[in-house]
Amino acid sequence: MEAFAHRLIRWQRAHGRHDLPWQGGDAYRVWLSEIMLQQTQVATVIPYFRRFISSFPDVATLASASVDDVLAHWSGLGYYARGRNLHKAAQLIMQQHAGQFPQSMQLIETLPGVGRSTAAAVAALAFHQQHAILDGNVKRVLARWKGIAGWPGEKQVEEKLWQLAESLLPEQAGGKQHIAIYTQALMDLGATVCTRGKPSCDRCPVNADCIAKAEQRTAQLPTPRPKKIIPEKHATFLLLLHGSDILLQKRPEQGIWGGLWCPPQLDDGQGVVEDYLALHGWQVAERSELPEFSHAFTHFKLHLTPVVLRVQEKPGRMEQAESMWLDVGEALLAGIPTPVRKMLQQLGGEILI
Repeated sequence: MEAFAHRLIRWQRAHGRHDLPWQGGDAYRVWLSEIMLQQTQVATVIPYFRRFISSFPDVATLASASVDDVLAHWSGLGYYARGRNLHKAAQLIMQQHAGQFPQSMQLIETLPGVGRSTAAAVAALAFHQQHAILDGNVKRVLARWKGIAGWPGEKQVEEKLWQLAESLLPEQAGGKQHIAIYTQALMDLGATVCTRGKPSCDRCPVNADCIAKAEQRTAQLPTPRPKKIIPEKHATFLLLLHGSDILLQKRPEQGIWGGLWCPPQLDDGQGVVEDYLALHGWQVAERSELPEFSHAFTHFKLHLTPVVLRVQEKPGRMEQAESMWLDVGEALLAGIPTPVRKMLQQLGGEILI
């Protein structure tokens, strides 16, 4: 039977995606797209990518930007460590590689936020180097085609998949562009045909020898992540308002929403709202609450209660260095996480945007 790689290459040329805004082989665009596509679907990424490229068209522009500006462009995309690492990596490229994107997979993998599969994807798509990728979509394709059971997150299972991925690379004699086409084919197949639910096996170029299809196990492979109880946490956001201005504080880089701007937050065990107000000397003229809502993270679920507090005056000295008052309209354009954006959009009256 024709080699796995040859079938994918032929299929990609006829049926794959050819109009993605990062296609074309430019290393900076490929790298940016690969970082954005970690944990995020293509349809969600495309508008963020276009806006990001418009503001930061190259490594030098990205490196010279402020991290706040970068995170403002990332706001809503989630997993914000990706944005911070992207900015750090751009600065390293300027400092250590004279502004030229490193070409070897080994050097690419040393950049902050870049792992083995991401480095391999950049090396293959931008520089036509023979490296295997193994992102979530590719794990699903290979686990089904070869009938590999077990959760791909387990070390032994993942190593089997890496070995398989390496063994299936197209031979270099086929031309240096074959690896780029093959790599894109794997991505396209997982995203559009061998999908998580209801895969279109009749359209798959390797269905003739797919073990999962032959054994009717596409619903069971790859093996799902073992279920575990997701802890739940509760927090209160204090929406401190003076006129149309709201108080925002910059989060520490470590932890959720690192480096983003948020209203003051009270977590479980940190005391009631009144204690916080008394501690900082806030004089509240009006108080109300917005409806509670929840936000799911990878490892826990956060229940948020937004408390709106209209203060009589702004303090002469802020209680922490990285605090600022912003008009609500301006705050919506800043680097804020999605739950904060939802809360600001709920605010009524004269500050409704």
